[in-house]
Amino acid sequence: MVKKIFILRMYLLTQIKYDQRTILQKYFVVPMKIEGIGFGKAILFNEHFVVYGVPAIVSAIGKYTVAKATPYEKPELNLEDNRQATPRYKEDKKDQQLDSIRRIIEKMEIDFSNGGVNVELAGNLYCASGIGASAASCVAMARTLSNYYGLDLTDDQINDIAFEGEKGYHGTPSGIDNTASTYGGLIWFEKKQENIMEKISLANPIEIVIGNTGKVADTTKAVAGVRERKEANPDKYQTIFNRAENIAYLAKQAFHDEDYHEIGKLMTENHKLLQQIEVSSRELDFLVRLSKEYGAYGAKLTGGGLGGNIIALTPGRNLQEEVANAIEKEGFQTVKTQIGVRRDGDLE
Repeated sequence: MVKKIFILRMYLLTQIKYDQRTILQKYFVVPMKIEGIGFGKAILFNEHFVVYGVPAIVSAIGKYTVAKATPYEKPELNLEDNRQATPRYKEDKKDQQLDSIRRIIEKMEIDFSNGGVNVELAGNLYCASGIGASAASCVAMARTLSNYYGLDLTDDQINDIAFEGEKGYHGTPSGIDNTASTYGGLIWFEKKQENIMEKISLANPIEIVIGNTGKVADTTKAVAGVRERKEANPDKYQTIFNRAENIAYLAKQAFHDEDYHEIGKLMTENHKLLQQIEVSSRELDFLVRLSKEYGAYGAKLTGGGLGGNIIALTPGRNLQEEVANAIEKEGFQTVKTQIGVRRDGDLE
């Protein structure tokens, strides 16, 4: 009987407007909990370059953030952040997170006058710089609030809301992180007045290793630094950006050909370009070299740089395990996951 009441309650609460919820909550005693997820991501090609319209390739990974919404007695959004994270990550991002949540609430035009909502963040995505933790939380929060308030938003609308939330973290985000987090899969992305997004077909997800430097990076600072150096050295940077664009097209073809060795080679070259625009670090370079020494097809920093993570292409469980073990023996944390995951069955 309790199960039937719960199912009826959940159905009703997804069919009505949010200002009627408090009436139902008085008559149904089973606690309500509604969830939404957002993928973590790995940028395979052209972070930073993408800000200036250079094509990038990004993928959702098998790790994700879950947001769970339940009623809250005060007329506000109360956040419980229970995600696992790199030391100091959540503390250092606190002000940015609050700004992000404010932006999401305003974008969704949520009114708490008839009752608040408690949002718990959890899931198996370990929060660190470079794997889309902020975007995953924005997407997950937008999805759970949409479900909780019966808004029935489309993926495109969720993506727009998450992009607004990302501004709280990154100032002027490219939109690539929230796009991967929302839609899943492998994505060709170009930042334009109307962003260009194209799914790249992948027969099966591919194993990767993410190596964490343990350093929390400030993406806003990294992006600003690239802009300053680009303005000071326009000719040098234009040459680098031209090669980055060429690499993106070569990588796209390599994915179509399922040529993983070529993809890995291009990833390593892309890392060298990121070194040239000064967004790598000693720890990132070390993990890239180490991954290659132990058989990774290619490796590069992923995300904003200056810390955070590297991604190593390691097709097959055995190679993935070998590279991960090598990184862990040096005292760094790893995540073993896949790229190309989709919402229809590839979640870990």
